Amino acid sequence: MRQKSTPSLRSFAISADKLTAIIKNNDIKSVKVVRMEVPCCGGIENAVKRALMASGKFIPWQVVTVSTDGKILD
Repeated sequence: MRQKSTPSLRSFAISADKLTAIIKNNDIKSVKVVRMEVPCCGGIENAVKRALMASGKFIPWQVVTVSTDGKILD
């Protein structure tokens, strides 16, 4: 069985570009990022931050971090 790996940093840059377009072209009211506590999951949080800033819109957003054993940390 092939083990799945986390997305590369390049794919998060592409994700930020796509998210920016989605935010710019739609009436998004808020954004919630749910990520695991492991360092590699920080990339999606950063992609969302970049997209929100690049969109030029002020949209409320929050990050929910989940531990590796499934507990919500914040």
